[in-house]
Amino acid sequence: MLSRVAQNIYWVARYLERAEDTARIINVNTNLLLDLPRNTTFGWLPLIFIVGAEDLFFKKDPNRLADENAVVKFLISDRDHPGSIISSLASARENLRTTRDTVPQEAWEQINSLYIYARDHVPTRRGRFEFLRRVIHGVQQINGMLAGAMSRTAAYDFVWMGRHLERADMTTRILDVRSANLLPRANQPVTQTQDSPDGGLAQGQSMGAPEREEQDPFESIQWMSVLKSLSAYQMYRQQVRLRVGGPDVVKFLLQNEFFPRAVACCLKEVEICLLELPGNTVPLAGIAALKQWLNSAAVPDLAHEGLHEFIDELQVGFGELHGQIAAAYFTH
Repeated sequence: MLSRVAQNIYWVARYLERAEDTARIINVNTNLLLDLPRNTTFGWLPLIFIVGAEDLFFKKDPNRLADENAVVKFLISDRDHPGSIISSLASARENLRTTRDTVPQEAWEQINSLYIYARDHVPTRRGRFEFLRRVIHGVQQINGMLAGAMSRTAAYDFVWMGRHLERADMTTRILDVRSANLLPRANQPVTQTQDSPDGGLAQGQSMGAPEREEQDPFESIQWMSVLKSLSAYQMYRQQVRLRVGGPDVVKFLLQNEFFPRAVACCLKEVEICLLELPGNTVPLAGIAALKQWLNSAAVPDLAHEGLHEFIDELQVGFGELHGQIAAAYFTH
């Protein structure tokens, strides 16, 4: 396989996963507004931090308001934002256009159709849910076509690697941003005002240091939204069998090896693909280091202190792993 082809289809998978994940977090954020009390203000700025685009968002106007309209437009249709849904679908389509003989024809047609739909149906607030639902289901349909009709060759391994590395990165981003507002409440007094400076969730009241069994019900709702951002709520309830709480959610999304969007499971899938490819020594060593770092974490302790730094290290590791894959397969 040509390195150019391998690189293109790897990025097709990453861009498709990015479009789907962005649609998920917008949808869940919108629905969460309906579950919180009326007097609770809810920030949209955390979504910008989740996708790591705060510098780009404020580049044109440092005083730009991070309200619902501005954030949603930025994440869905801003062509200057390479991680917006439309930009991601356009990049996936362009990467596949010159290498479409590597995937089933139906998958190429679906990617093309999904991009045209997204380009021509930029939603208003009223039509947002249907638009995001179509994007999510469209990407899932493409993934199903690839899984059901693509030979298990090196090309499929690069698709699978790209998808799961992107998933692992998004899972850690969601945990990092959301936990900054939620985890401290279970351990120390935190006062949140309605004008929270980080744009995060605010209860407008002082939170004491309650026992876990006296967890604030709205905190539980917000942790449920973290799980729902990753379609993880039902599997969490099946496998953990505890009420939704911060440390348990963090452990499930970081270390569970059976849930497809958990970081440990994603790394395992990338490792399986690498084992099928030649010249895999360096990236496999990178995977082994990441897995050791992940499995050595005492999550209950991290839930009290140090989760942000731990996730930073993981994300640096993801970047290094991507660099190792690129050096091994894309630069020849």
